[in-house]
Amino acid sequence: MSYDAVVYDLDGTLVQLAVDWDAVAEAVATLLRDRGVDPDAGDLWELLELSDETGHRAAVEATITDHERVGARESERLALADGLPHAVPVGVCSLNAEEACRLALETHNLTSSVGPVVGRDTVGSSKPDPEGLLSVVERLDADAESTVFVGDSERDAETARRAGTAFAWASEFDQRRYRA
Repeated sequence: MSYDAVVYDLDGTLVQLAVDWDAVAEAVATLLRDRGVDPDAGDLWELLELSDETGHRAAVEATITDHERVGARESERLALADGLPHAVPVGVCSLNAEEACRLALETHNLTSSVGPVVGRDTVGSSKPDPEGLLSVVERLDADAESTVFVGDSERDAETARRAGTAFAWASEFDQRRYRA
């Protein structure tokens, strides 16, 4: 099936950010400890939620984004990036900070091939909440039913399901029909 718009996840799909996520989680845990919060939560996303609950979201976001910016500059371009531009509108919806997404796109000369970019800090929620993906679809002037979201995680698949878009695994997505 062919779609009228394509939205990509970023990290693991178009590029591979050079980020040690375990080191980021430890930096966030240290930040929270320094602020009197017990970071008993397991992974980075749980720490981010804890930062919301304890009023430290801005500081935690800044820490994560700092790592993502460096990782964007040092990122690896992946095969799907080589299939751009497309003959249909293209956007990005990512769990990474919007600034890091834009920096990675710029680093790999993809900015002109991608329209709207929504990161975890662009809208009031993050994947798997469909708000970000639906925001990109709207900015592309497309319909959810005629859009495919290309990602590399179960969270991406769940986001697409909740948004009412089709989903394709990055490893299986055939771009040939979309190339400009």
